Amino acid sequence: MPAALTFYSRVFALAVAALLGYALILIFKPFFAAMCWAAFLAFLLYPLNLRVRRRLRGNARAAGLLTILTPVTILLPLSAVSIDFVAQVSVLVQKLQQEALQWDIKTFSDLQQFPLIARANTWLQAHAGISAGQVQSWLISGSQDVLRRAASLSGAFFLGALGSLVGFAIMLFLLFFFLSDGDVICGRARLLIPLDEMRKDRLFRQLSDVTRAIVFGTTVTALLQGLLLGIGFAIADLPAPVVFGVLVALLSMLPVGGATFAWVPAVGWLFYDGHWGYAIFMLAWGLMLAGIDNVLRPLLISGRARISAQAVFIGVLGGVPAFGAIGIVVGPVVLSLVIALIEFAEESAGAPRGAGPA
Repeated sequence: MPAALTFYSRVFALAVAALLGYALILIFKPFFAAMCWAAFLAFLLYPLNLRVRRRLRGNARAAGLLTILTPVTILLPLSAVSIDFVAQVSVLVQKLQQEALQWDIKTFSDLQQFPLIARANTWLQAHAGISAGQVQSWLISGSQDVLRRAASLSGAFFLGALGSLVGFAIMLFLLFFFLSDGDVICGRARLLIPLDEMRKDRLFRQLSDVTRAIVFGTTVTALLQGLLLGIGFAIADLPAPVVFGVLVALLSMLPVGGATFAWVPAVGWLFYDGHWGYAIFMLAWGLMLAGIDNVLRPLLISGRARISAQAVFIGVLGGVPAFGAIGIVVGPVVLSLVIALIEFAEESAGAPRGAGPA
């Protein structure tokens, strides 16, 4: 074949592949989150899926059963927790309103009866020329603007909630096919990877270990921190332990902050309110929670997969803004994939392992 014809065929093939790839991105972009969640759940359920297949003697039967049970196992615990959550939120709001009436707080300037706020107001007036009245007017105008925008976007909010329900339904639909034919899809994708079988095994084993380690370490740490903080709030007679426990469990999935956002203000409030014994207890309890986050999470993740704490930290911080909630897992997995490919390139070039970015 002439060289010019070979060059033209290669350019044409690359152009067609690029156009088809761009078209696929546009097609799958609205369902990207649903596809990621479906693939992620199918991967986690794969060992159970194999056992159910053997019992029911059929891929479709096992996939259908697990697809039906998945929303039940997700929604029932959330519904049970949400009942207490909503009840305690209403109690917390009533308590805040009672405290405001007790301290006779009707306007923003009434907060100056507290020495710390009064000193902050004096400092602002002296150094920035800002008074409490100006801050109050800014808050009122900002609140009015937010309410106007919320009213104008109420229709869009409804459509967004409907889109979430549709996305959940699409996720379940895709989950069935990933459970039924996921191993076949992975096998065909494995054939397209231009690596030898040994490196393919290492790559898939690395990604599998990292995914399970991130899920296991993050979930166990978050649930334990939320449970322990709720117990600590209940012991210290602080309001809404379920509310703050749920919030801490969600915040603990991020690599920074976590339970600190809840127990540090609680310690300050207990000291201010004169409950010294409870304040000292809550301080010790909070330091224990910080130890769990700093010791247990890296231990659970590093003990189950070969990935550094820095990669997990950077992957989560970058993955959440890029991919949403599933970025907690996708970010570190992508970094792990990049590191593994760099190691393979170093091995192919004859460079010593461990001398590069890994």
